Amino acid sequence: MGGGREVSVSLDGVRDKNVMQLKKLNTVLFPVRYNEKYYADALASGDLTKLAYYSDICVGSIVCRLEKKESRSVRAYIMTLGVLAPYRGLGIGTRLLNHVIDLCLKQNIQEIYLHVQTNNDDAVNFYKKFGFEITETIKNYYTNMDPPDCFVLTKFITQSPVKK
Repeated sequence: MGGGREVSVSLDGVRDKNVMQLKKLNTVLFPVRYNEKYYADALASGDLTKLAYYSDICVGSIVCRLEKKESRSVRAYIMTLGVLAPYRGLGIGTRLLNHVIDLCLKQNIQEIYLHVQTNNDDAVNFYKKFGFEITETIKNYYTNMDPPDCFVLTKFITQSPVKK
């Protein structure tokens, strides 16, 4: 945060009336086009999906969905997290990711995971700062992207004991 200045960042849920902002952001941020199922999942995910506003300008988003595992436990999948280039380094991505981590803690969701293209060092390093680890490499995960391989990054959340 340059020089300790206070940055006005607010988070807002994704709803029918603002889903177009998410669509526009994704067009600029990501090399893939998302289908209507992605946007239906975004709208259905409640507090796990947020738009980030910097001084009332929509500059970033996080879109997650909950998935049931075989063991009947639930984990959160980060479908997308992105911040427009001019607004990176201001703590906006951190605020979005911390929001989801905090929500998972409150809801006793113990695992968060995502896919990252293997050459995206910035993203890998960003997530590692939050305790994510590379748990798998998947060959040819992406179609029409080079390289086509991805890392699966996973964070296991453990409840910290309540201090008395």
